[in-house]
This record gives sequence, C-alpha cells and structure tokens, in this order.
Amino acid sequence: MKKRPKPLALLLLAIALAGPVQAQETEIAQLVLNLEKLNQLRQILDELRKGYEILFKGYTTIRDLTQGNFKLHETFLNGLLKVNPAVKNDPRVYDIIDCQLALVREYRTAFTRFSARGSLTEEELRYLRRVYDRLLAESIQNLEALTLVITDQTMRASDDERLAAIDGIYQDLADKLVFLRHFNGNAAVLAAQREHERVNQEVITGLFGLHP
Repeated sequence: MKKRPKPLALLLLAIALAGPVQAQETEIAQLVLNLEKLNQLRQILDELRKGYEILFKGYTTIRDLTQGNFKLHETFLNGLLKVNPAVKNDPRVYDIIDCQLALVREYRTAFTRFSARGSLTEEELRYLRRVYDRLLAESIQNLEALTLVITDQTMRASDDERLAAIDGIYQDLADKLVFLRHFNGNAAVLAAQREHERVNQEVITGLFGLHP
C-alpha cells in the first residue's frame, strides 16, 4: 500500500510546477508588448517617410518652378538686349542725326561770320564760343545715348522703352537747335546794330568831317 504525499510536499510540488508556467507567461507577455512597440515604431517611421516624400516632392516642384522661371526671366532679359530692326530704322533716329549735323553746321557758320565782320568784341566772341562748345558737347552726349539705345547688348529695354528714349533724345536735340537759332538770331541783331552804327558814324564823319 502506497503512502499518500504529505500536504507540505504537495504544496512544494505545486509551487515547483507553477514557477516555469508563470515565467513563460511573463516572457510571452513581454514579447507581445515588444511586438506592439515594434508595430508602433513601424507606423511612426512610415509616417515620417511619407512626410519626407511630401516635403521632397514639394521642394523638387518649387526648385523646378524656380529654375524654369529663372530661365524664362533670363531669356526675357537677354531678349531685351536685342534691338528690333524697326527700332533702329525709326525715322526719329535719322532726325536726330540731321539735328546734330545742322547744329554743328549752323554754329560754325555763325561764328565764322561774327568773327569776320568785327562787329562783336573779343569778349562777346569768347562768350559765343563757350555757348557753342557747350551745345556741341551736349549734342554729342545725345548721340552717345542714341548709340546705346539702338545697339545690341548695351542696355536692356523693350521696344516701347527704346522708342520713347529715341523720342526724348530727338526732342532734347531739337530744343538745342531751336535755342542755337534763337541765340544766333540775337547775336546777329546785335552785330547788325553795331554795323549800322559804324556805317552811320562813317557817313557822318565823311559829310561833316567830324570825329568821335
């Protein structure tokens, strides 16, 4: 007849058998927890990846647009450096040249005449020379400005801006020519008065033998 185990022995046996079971359950619970954390981490990484792709796509789009706009802008600016043949052949261009030639021709003719007649003093002739020299220098500046407007690769401007500049140069030079003619007219009147006075004095001297 077998002996029954004592209660204490049964308790110890139950504890011994329960220990491995509880350890296994703890490991399983920890493994499940680790899997959940891994899944969460994967979700976070996936969201970060999607966010990065969106940002990168946006950056690439902006970069492409910027480069495209720059190329368009560069093309536009380079186009402004080229002068339309219609601008070069604008009638005002030839009018400007004619004005400048007329200014030079008329001031030289006038100065030669005033100097030869002897009706004006040396100081008055020097004053005429200063006025003529200033007009000539400014007219040359007008021609230099015209050259910039109608020459390729010298300035960026649209056709309308170039035409407006040409009109401005013409008007400025035309005003100079008007001023020159008015100035020469006044000098001619003064010279004529002086010459008239000289002739009258010579007549009086000849008739009456009077001397000033």
